Amino acid sequence: MLFAHLEMDRSRINRALRRAARGLERVRFHDLLETYPDFYIDVEHEQALLREADLVVIQHPLYWYGVPAIIKHWLDMVFTRGFAFGPDGGALRGKALMQVLSTGAPESAYRAGGQHGISVADLYVPLRALAGFCGMRWLEPLALHGGHGLAEEIIAAHANRYRELLDGYVHGADPGAGSGED
Repeated sequence: MLFAHLEMDRSRINRALRRAARGLERVRFHDLLETYPDFYIDVEHEQALLREADLVVIQHPLYWYGVPAIIKHWLDMVFTRGFAFGPDGGALRGKALMQVLSTGAPESAYRAGGQHGISVADLYVPLRALAGFCGMRWLEPLALHGGHGLAEEIIAAHANRYRELLDGYVHGADPGAGSGED
């Protein structure tokens, strides 16, 4: 699983999710900022890791309606023609992709007429499109909204659900291809 957060010391949600994912059998927790603080991505190494994976999870907080810059940079560098798409580019075909995100605003802010004026499903479009373009299966995203005001019990329950999803996938439970619609 791929992870990035610019201010981990301030994130209750992503700290809980990171703890939930770490240590699971056959789950590789890959913190991009920890691995590449200088943004120099080892493309061959990253592509080798992707070849070994059945499920690619991209976990992050929402930054201006998208992924953190290092994830975007990683995608640009690693999902190349001849590897992820194009002639001889089927390395990711059939693999599953899942987005796990958190927001500071409540879910009600992400709808027509809400503070942000777009739906939660709109937030998934770039990665859902990337999955389709590369022949990957798009799994139903997992999101937790309103992070700044959530009780610890809600965050813990969300982290447990995340762990169960990952553990279930590792042990053969297929959550199925989701539409990304909420």
